[in-house]
Amino acid sequence: KMFEELDEAIATLGRNTTLSSDAWSRYDGVYYGNIAQWLKYANSLKLRMAMRLTEVKPELAKTKASEAIAGGVITSNADNAAMHAAENRTTLIYNDWGDHRVGADILCYMNGYKDPRVEKMFLPNDVGNYVGIRIGIDVAGKSTAMTKYSNLIVESTTPYLWFNAAEATFLRAEYELRWGSEETAQSLYEQAIRLSFEERGASGADAYVADATSRPAAYTDPLGNYSAAAQSTITIAWTPGPENFEANLERIITQKWIAIFPLGVEAWSEHRRTGYPRLLPVVADKSGGGVDVAQGARRLPYPVEEYQQNNTNLQAAIQQLNAEQTNGNRTGDQMGTRVWWDCKPYNN
Repeated sequence: KMFEELDEAIATLGRNTTLSSDAWSRYDGVYYGNIAQWLKYANSLKLRMAMRLTEVKPELAKTKASEAIAGGVITSNADNAAMHAAENRTTLIYNDWGDHRVGADILCYMNGYKDPRVEKMFLPNDVGNYVGIRIGIDVAGKSTAMTKYSNLIVESTTPYLWFNAAEATFLRAEYELRWGSEETAQSLYEQAIRLSFEERGASGADAYVADATSRPAAYTDPLGNYSAAAQSTITIAWTPGPENFEANLERIITQKWIAIFPLGVEAWSEHRRTGYPRLLPVVADKSGGGVDVAQGARRLPYPVEEYQQNNTNLQAAIQQLNAEQTNGNRTGDQMGTRVWWDCKPYNN
């Protein structure tokens, strides 16, 4: 049904790409009435949806992804989809209140890769290091956490990212890796990294994509409590050959995960679908056993209002959720139960 409704929107947009933007540009905070750009975004969204099905419905994924690519997806940063609001309210969370800091995982990868984008995306801590905070810890004090862990760079004028050219290009790279030309997959993978560097205003993309030695770094907690070994040894440079399919898939997903920051829900979804990037396990299991801490949360539980006001349908939904389980040992309405498209065997 989601594809059906999106295809209807794509058809309508396609019939109206030449319309003037004057009539509704003031109401459009993304593309300001440019229908041709909305069409690219719609096809890119279709591509994202299609690739979500690779592990559960691969033939449908291939068909819908092919349609989306043929329809024309975002290929240039000039066509990135972002909401330009009057004020980016996340500045309150990160800058004014100081309630959040960057997670440890992304900075372990970027530090290990000596990634030039890091200084464009994040702020160093009080001694000039880029270091994130482990998931599942109890901080000793808010003021200490604010100074010892890195913050992201966000201003009130920063638009809310929806979809960028790098993500669309990484998705096309994965499509080619699975069903097309590996040579094309490598080319698109490297192109996607360059698009991300361009978007962030960072230099050194050519050297970065050729780096075959740098690996994700171990985590060193600035407070000395929660240090951990690196969870992956994946390098950046593409390794040709069909025997390297899984390693190159890990490269695509890991680099996409960096490039789409701060799209947290999409990053979480791709991690659940593919098992990549390999993430640090939570420090303490605060789920009461409902989550496999080595694999992390797989879904959000239903809110209490559903139990109170819609219990009959809720119980039917839980039964269907349990019936869909193919891999995983959690069932029922808890965070460790896998959703229907999250069916790839867990990483060892």
